[in-house]
Amino acid sequence: MSGSLQNISGLDRVIHEPARLILMALLSSVASADFLFLLKESKLTKGNLSVQLSRLEEAGYLEIEKTFRGKIPHTEYRLTKKGKSAFDLYRKSLGSIFK
Repeated sequence: MSGSLQNISGLDRVIHEPARLILMALLSSVASADFLFLLKESKLTKGNLSVQLSRLEEAGYLEIEKTFRGKIPHTEYRLTKKGKSAFDLYRKSLGSIFK
């Protein structure tokens, strides 16, 4: 097996799933984002977005902060240091496949 093909099998499976890859890319470009922003930008359904965000949180890639704006709940999502590192490594690994 060539080196580039081995790189494919070594990709982070948590990030490699298309919906989670979209979310990681979105969150890597902002300090934090709320649920509605991620819903609009990702084009995922509410249920799928919730599931994918939970999976990223379970992996330690996301921090979730729940607050209230007045009486309205507000949830913010941001990448953790682990999440940023994992996404950087993922992008580098993906890039090396095509060299």
